[in-house]
Amino acid sequence: MTWIGYKPFATFLIALLHPFYVSVIDMNHNSKDATIEISVRTFTADLENRLEKEYNVKLDLADPKQKAKAEQYINLYVQKRLALTANGSKGKMEYIGFEIQKESTWSYFEIKNVSQLKQLDVFCEILFGIDASQINILHAKTNGQTKSYELPAPKNKTSFTF
Repeated sequence: MTWIGYKPFATFLIALLHPFYVSVIDMNHNSKDATIEISVRTFTADLENRLEKEYNVKLDLADPKQKAKAEQYINLYVQKRLALTANGSKGKMEYIGFEIQKESTWSYFEIKNVSQLKQLDVFCEILFGIDASQINILHAKTNGQTKSYELPAPKNKTSFTF
């Protein structure tokens, strides 16, 4: 039997292994560099799905030939769906890049000029629209203190106080 015969079975197995919709957003305050380093982890297939629905563009994020286009759309998407306000000031997220690790895509951003972090307000709608059970898991870290919060759809805002 060829691989084609196994494809429906493989798709079924993937669906069983991926029945939930989740992203993980890590926000690390680097007091030495006065930055907030942000990483957004999503399942690659889910991110490709959202980019296609949001921007009507079909991307294979693992294809090196589509890297520049992928960079553009990932940046647009995350900038629209994630916003941070540090100590009362809305942060300007600068896009750093993305990488694929197994079935996940890691997108990296940075907010500059944040010397200390006392309050972090987060707006997050990453992957909203795929499934009503979407959950965004947020981790905020500063001065060795880590706080986490689970943000289930449709809830899209939370705050961390340090």
